[in-house]
Amino acid sequence: MAPIEPSRVNLSLSAACRVAGQQLAQLMTWMMARLVPRSLARSLADGVLAAALMAALLGLAPAGAQASLTNNNYDGNIYALYAGNGSLVPPRSSLEQALAEHRPAVVVYYLDDDASSKQFAPVVSELQRLWGNSIELIPLVTDPLQNRPDRGSADPAHYWHGRIPQVVVFNPEGRVLLDQEGQVPLAAINDAVSQAAGITIPEEFRRSTTVSINELNAEVVSQ
Repeated sequence: MAPIEPSRVNLSLSAACRVAGQQLAQLMTWMMARLVPRSLARSLADGVLAAALMAALLGLAPAGAQASLTNNNYDGNIYALYAGNGSLVPPRSSLEQALAEHRPAVVVYYLDDDASSKQFAPVVSELQRLWGNSIELIPLVTDPLQNRPDRGSADPAHYWHGRIPQVVVFNPEGRVLLDQEGQVPLAAINDAVSQAAGITIPEEFRRSTTVSINELNAEVVSQ
């Protein structure tokens, strides 16, 4: 089943709260008009309505809406949410374009609703910071690659093993220099990219550490 878009959830919650608020306002107005003076009734109704709307928002919010690095829930763009980098998707180039232009490329297969992909997101962001325009960095969700025929060596589906995350590094001639799954070490990817791009890897690129920014964001820092 396709994940529900956050915007649709927000619309549903807003509509439900608006209806509940209108009904509660009518009820409070009727009750207060018969029990207390009009001026006091209006103040009480306003206060109770605000509290009720807040309670409704909290009560109607789905439990799965809590973003987390450790579950397989859909939270949104994992690179924006967990690496603080929304510029990674959509990628600026396709694998077919990169190979046709004889540019080194790094393809990262992932899903937004996969805990391992979420945890790997900071590594992908750091690759962009380190290598910039020297490579084509191509993060790809795997849903469109499933259950369709292989279209040849320029097709990302040709290299995908069916598991995520997966990293494949290509040299300008289209030869695969690295093909690994899981939490691939940044140093291993950097070595392959250095070979693919023909750029000597700086020593600081060989050392990295993961820095936790908050409960959602982490950053892989080369130092």
